[in-house]
Amino acid sequence: MFQQATAQQLYMPRNIRQAYENGTRSTTGAPGPKYWQNRANYDIKVAFAPKSRLVSGSETVVYTNNSPDTLRNLNIKLFPNLFQHGSLRGMPIAASDMGDGVALANVKVNGISMGGLKSSGTNLQLDIPETLPGGQLKLELDFSYKLNETSHIRTGMVDTGAHFIAYFFPRIAVYDDINGWDKIPYIGTTEFYNDFCNFRVDITVPGNYQAWATGDLKNGAEVLQPKYLQRIAQAEKNNDIISIIDSTDLANGNITKNSTSNTWHYEANNVTDFAFAVSNHYVWKSSSVEVDPKTKRRTRVDAVYNEDHDDFDGVPFYARKTVESMSYRFPRWPYPYPHETVFEGLDQMEYPMMVNDNALASKEQSIELTDHEIMHTMFPFYMGTNETLYAWMDEGWATIGEWLISPMIDSTIIDNYGMAPYNAIAGRSQDLPIMTASNQLTESYMVNSYPKPALGYLYVKDLLGDSLFLKALHYYIASWNGKHPQPYDFFNCMNVGSGRNLNWFWKIWFFDDGYPDLAITSVKQQGKNCSVVVTSKGTKPVPVDLTIVFKDGTTQKLHRTIACWEHGEKTVRVDFTSPQKINTVILGNTWSADVNPSDNIYTMPL
Repeated sequence: MFQQATAQQLYMPRNIRQAYENGTRSTTGAPGPKYWQNRANYDIKVAFAPKSRLVSGSETVVYTNNSPDTLRNLNIKLFPNLFQHGSLRGMPIAASDMGDGVALANVKVNGISMGGLKSSGTNLQLDIPETLPGGQLKLELDFSYKLNETSHIRTGMVDTGAHFIAYFFPRIAVYDDINGWDKIPYIGTTEFYNDFCNFRVDITVPGNYQAWATGDLKNGAEVLQPKYLQRIAQAEKNNDIISIIDSTDLANGNITKNSTSNTWHYEANNVTDFAFAVSNHYVWKSSSVEVDPKTKRRTRVDAVYNEDHDDFDGVPFYARKTVESMSYRFPRWPYPYPHETVFEGLDQMEYPMMVNDNALASKEQSIELTDHEIMHTMFPFYMGTNETLYAWMDEGWATIGEWLISPMIDSTIIDNYGMAPYNAIAGRSQDLPIMTASNQLTESYMVNSYPKPALGYLYVKDLLGDSLFLKALHYYIASWNGKHPQPYDFFNCMNVGSGRNLNWFWKIWFFDDGYPDLAITSVKQQGKNCSVVVTSKGTKPVPVDLTIVFKDGTTQKLHRTIACWEHGEKTVRVDFTSPQKINTVILGNTWSADVNPSDNIYTMPL
């Protein structure tokens, strides 16, 4: 196994280098002997009033300080303050959705009332009694705010009888071994970084509403009529898609136990977030899939949507196939959670065990969206990455997952999401290295988060081969699930897990400026002996994919992995034999990044 401290060959900022020197991180890829992370238990009681869109509740948080530091303050995240007057925002919000933000009351730490609360946008700092290493504190508070109606940014009203409610509760920010407290404001563009916590949540809604959420419903018998519980139990054992709630059920009513209101109790352990959705007119379709043949464990897969929107009818099948494909094909890791719910909303966003997806007219787009968002279950939720600083550590994986899984669901799909934007911006002044902190990006945020890292993963997969690539990826997953990996942890894990020093590629693709640009510079044929010379005019290594079109119309495919550029080569000669005369040579395939495709076709002279 490759054990060398290879990450030290890559540039490393001093705060990250300090973590390695302190022993919380290790160049073997695994967490260091002194690795730690803080955790919390959340007990939340939340009520949602659809007519007024008021979200109100109370919470008790028991927070454990596993760090070596004495904590004298807490940073609290108030994500709904994105809609507060005067908050910093990276996107427009309708004036009607702006308000006073989150109202807090009865805030106590260890029973001591906290006065003079001052929030700065989505951050609120509390001075607290000293909490020693290994100690605990108890935070109690009441909260309320009005859910956004028209500016649906990952959360909000879908229609008058459907709402997706995320980021609704005040939470203690991450305090980690790299940066201490996470104080980066949420401005609506970059995403999130949360600790692994346990949640016990009571959701109170009007009696004609159902509620779906992260975690397991623990009081189904108190909120649902028996026949719906029986259907859920049937779905949990059934490969076929069945209706839990159909249009007839909705017309007849009497789905829930109480007509005035119901309180749905959900529990979720060791997850980074909690979200819920409610509706009084959505149908609910469900099935399940065995995700772990060793334990026979099954995951229930739900789709909840407006039956009038025919575009969503295929989603129950697409979602189930995604969970199955993730478990057995890529990343070939048993789906880690007991259920996954795809809720029809107005966004394209992921949460632990939940997805908020809009309906799309195209079958292909619907498949690609469904598998992309469900792929996020592994990255960032199972792996706990910092999306705010390193969006590529989750979006890149969701993108390669989309590329690979979509044709597993429908073999006619060729998914090239993000390729055109990357080829357009690559090498321009706006194009910055992937390792640039995501919250510092503007024009290159999309390409740095989605296609560029996905191409990096895909090219390494091609270089190593599927078996060795998955071995390395599984080493990374096994080492860091339920924790907080940073980029160098990933690079080290892939190096050690594969037994290959891949730093030459990590450096060029993730750290350096530059762009991909291959060209065919010569084609020769003497009898049966043929050769094609490909030149790298750019600086980013890309696999060489050649399609040889012969005079008789037949074709031959030739391929070289990025290994052909490992030692700084500028040209690669591909030799082959053929009795047929060459007509045309075409360079590239769907995922061949190239800023200038005009020199990728060579036609033999007459």
